[in-house]
Amino acid sequence: MNQFSPVSRPNNLDAFWMPFTDNRYYKSHPRLLARAEGMNYYTADGMEVLDGTAGLWCCNAGHGRREITEAIQKQAAVMDFAPTFQLGHPLAFEAAARVADMTPDGMDRVFFTNSGSESADTALKIALAYQKARGQAQRVRLVGRERGYHGVGFGGMSVGGIGGNRKQFGAMLPYVDHLPHTHNLAKNAFTRGLPQHGAELADALEGLVTLHGDTIAAVIVEPMAGSTGVLVPPVGYLQRLRDLCDKHGILLIFDEVITGFGRVGTDFGAERFGVTPDIITMAKGLTNAAVPMGGVAVKNDIYEAVVNGSADGIELFHGYTYSGHPLASAAAIATLDLHRSEDLPGRAKAMEGYFEDAAHSLKGTDKVIDVRNIGLVAGIELAPRAGKPGARAMEVFRTCFDNGVLTRVTGDIIAISPPLIAEKQHIDRIFGTIAEAVKAVD
Repeated sequence: MNQFSPVSRPNNLDAFWMPFTDNRYYKSHPRLLARAEGMNYYTADGMEVLDGTAGLWCCNAGHGRREITEAIQKQAAVMDFAPTFQLGHPLAFEAAARVADMTPDGMDRVFFTNSGSESADTALKIALAYQKARGQAQRVRLVGRERGYHGVGFGGMSVGGIGGNRKQFGAMLPYVDHLPHTHNLAKNAFTRGLPQHGAELADALEGLVTLHGDTIAAVIVEPMAGSTGVLVPPVGYLQRLRDLCDKHGILLIFDEVITGFGRVGTDFGAERFGVTPDIITMAKGLTNAAVPMGGVAVKNDIYEAVVNGSADGIELFHGYTYSGHPLASAAAIATLDLHRSEDLPGRAKAMEGYFEDAAHSLKGTDKVIDVRNIGLVAGIELAPRAGKPGARAMEVFRTCFDNGVLTRVTGDIIAISPPLIAEKQHIDRIFGTIAEAVKAVD
């Protein structure tokens, strides 16, 4: 057990401007987490809260893992920081090799970042650098997808497709376009796993090529869109997108910040869906969220084109002070050791059927208009209140928390993604609490 002496609440809540939060509401109705262990958070007053979201899709091995904590402590005592600009330290190289062992064959080069947002922007820049290195400097356009989420940097927001994340900030990057999203309640509601309808939506890329010619550098999509409410790809959709990218000389980027590291029952979503992209972005589960870290894995020929196609000196003018940070590298190595020794993807795959049945038990519940799932992820979509989109789901979120279960709310969708160590009793409690909360709200 983690030993600590928490205060009941901070002296004041004013100084911290909270991210993606209704600050005015929260600071008059605070919900404070003070400790975490295994499958649970604990509030400052000692209430147990079952974690139905792995923090924010990230604590795949559960909370308070001694192996990760000790690795961080040990490294902090040896060397707290080392720059990776023109220098290096052993753990960064070891962590990169561990990641490369998990990525698809031929994807053995890893660039470290500090978050999923930085990973998205890094992937976009690498795509542009690669196209220029191979003599395709006219390829400056980037294509995202409606309802896509690629973090909150200006690059990720530009290719992202969430209106609320964009409307306050004016113009985004130039030369960006979008594919349609694949969500179709009329044809695919209450699908278990991959929906049958929607593969043809990938053909919209042909229209963008007709419009923009050979100026498209890359397409970036989440294999499964998580932050917009668990949008599972239709059967054949990702393969169709892969084929079109190959046909037109376009790089395909998978944002696997959520689907990476076991969430869908395999190391990465690329393996689960049977489609290998050119670039994979990652974060979250890479360190079990113990230390912020992200990464970008690229096919070897992309690395070779950029590095060997450049003049002597720096080949890619990009990086972060904390790229490959020693403490993050130590956390990543320890996390990936757990990933392997406990077979977290296998545990997720073994529990998927039970999880799926529990999620779909909500079908027929008043106000539930869809349930969808893949791996240990589920989205429960609620009918919105007239004139108040998102209000009903937010009330369900708060009710569940007060009843001891943490969920995730995005629009009118409750998203569930527990740690991959979840057992049947945890799943029963999560979906039972959601069912009661949905019935209780107006």
